[in-house]
Amino acid sequence: MGMDTAADKPVISFQVITDTHILADAEHEYNRNFDRALKDIAANAPESRGIMHAGDVTDHGELEEYEAFARIWEDNQAQLPQLYMTMGNHDVDHEDWQERLPRFMAMTGTAGLYHDHWIDGYHFIFLGTETGNEGFADLSQEQLDWLDAKLGEAASPDKPVFVFLHQPLMNTVAGSLEAQNWYGVTQDEELKAVLSKHQQAILFTGHTHWELGSPHTFFEGAGRLPAMFNASSVAYLWTDDDAHKDGSQGYYVDVYTDRVLVRGRDFERGEWVASAQFQIGYAKQSQDGSR
Repeated sequence: MGMDTAADKPVISFQVITDTHILADAEHEYNRNFDRALKDIAANAPESRGIMHAGDVTDHGELEEYEAFARIWEDNQAQLPQLYMTMGNHDVDHEDWQERLPRFMAMTGTAGLYHDHWIDGYHFIFLGTETGNEGFADLSQEQLDWLDAKLGEAASPDKPVFVFLHQPLMNTVAGSLEAQNWYGVTQDEELKAVLSKHQQAILFTGHTHWELGSPHTFFEGAGRLPAMFNASSVAYLWTDDDAHKDGSQGYYVDVYTDRVLVRGRDFERGEWVASAQFQIGYAKQSQDGSR
């Protein structure tokens, strides 16, 4: 490398967490796992520019759960970057959608059902369900058109765009295979059609809880789609044997000028997941002032 150490330094770093499933009981294992994950990020990523949460913030969408979530966040907030969120089915689904959705928006400070943010010249896009559709994300044509337009903003094949949605697309990442039955986008083909036009996108999803290192943790796109990652869960894990497993995992993401490094993290053990270290290469970017 010679003197060019800048090439070895990320342009931007962030974390991806999902499925925290916070409960009203402050001593619950899920709540302690969330606290531990935040402390892990504070200790290991002092230059992080954001924590991206892919949904199921709470276990039942109840006010007391959001209050418990807020307490844990506030205890750790001083050492952390901004938290960005989208909703999961546990937050807003079922018959009390009209009550749960406004509560999610108010308690998380989220601006809309779907929203986007530019951070240090990189685009972060959050998709969200528009109905309380029993576990599935239901995306309107308006949202799909919005996503298409957003993915086209300042798009270039050498600059990744990061997309977050709670539920994965069918037959992509771990847990989403048809037989596993944890996929969950009503407009599966329509969303795939939009994403197929934007190969620089990287989609992170939750919902399945599948442990990192399982087959299909990383979906390379099968020649038609952009890269996709299953972000596991902070609260508890699931296995290929279709069984619950105690544990807490997520991702650290480092973006360089020519690649994105996605590293699985075991928050419970405080160590990297050796079988979940992935790299996506891009053409070398021109220095466009976004650094």
